[in-house]
Amino acid sequence: MNAEKRRAIFERLRAANPTPTTELEYGTPFQLLIAVLLSAQATDKSVNLATRPLFARHGTPAALLALGEDGVADAIKTIGLYRTKARNVVATCRILIEQHGGEVPQDRESLEALPGVGRKTANVVLNTAFGQPTIAVDTHIFRVSNRTRIAPGKDVVAVENALLKFVPREFLHDAHHWLILHGRYVCVARKPKCPQCGIADLCEFKDKTPA
Repeated sequence: MNAEKRRAIFERLRAANPTPTTELEYGTPFQLLIAVLLSAQATDKSVNLATRPLFARHGTPAALLALGEDGVADAIKTIGLYRTKARNVVATCRILIEQHGGEVPQDRESLEALPGVGRKTANVVLNTAFGQPTIAVDTHIFRVSNRTRIAPGKDVVAVENALLKFVPREFLHDAHHWLILHGRYVCVARKPKCPQCGIADLCEFKDKTPA
């Protein structure tokens, strides 16, 4: 895919959704960190249902640490892997308080040192909470990048590096959100909605769904 076509794709995505953001609900960088940590192998909707009452009463590192592992587990038991996630949440809160003054660090190394936080979670937090031009490649973005040929790659790191290389800089901050939403609602896994897609004529996917 050439540079002109990539630019046209992101121009259309921006025109359709000028200010994209995550569908996770949060009020602070800390709450975003916890929500993203909980969203692994879970839907944003299920995470939001659990975190609304949790953050309303226990929305700080100190409050969640005081709630304890059992209390957090009880609050998030509707989310998959909730016991492991509760353990990671409490351990993360302890580290934030002891090593970072209760604040979420703004660098990848410190974020990835937190329990349950990998590269994808760190990228989401750096991008959405702190405005850094990072791209968190999940299954949706991996699929869209390869299927459209915007930034093909054999694994998530390869796709991330390709996106960072090929996405025009003016679109880089929001590219993550546009691509994930496109993959979630239009370029879906089993039967992409090509007839309703706003970039179908630019996409290089050979087996487009017929109208």
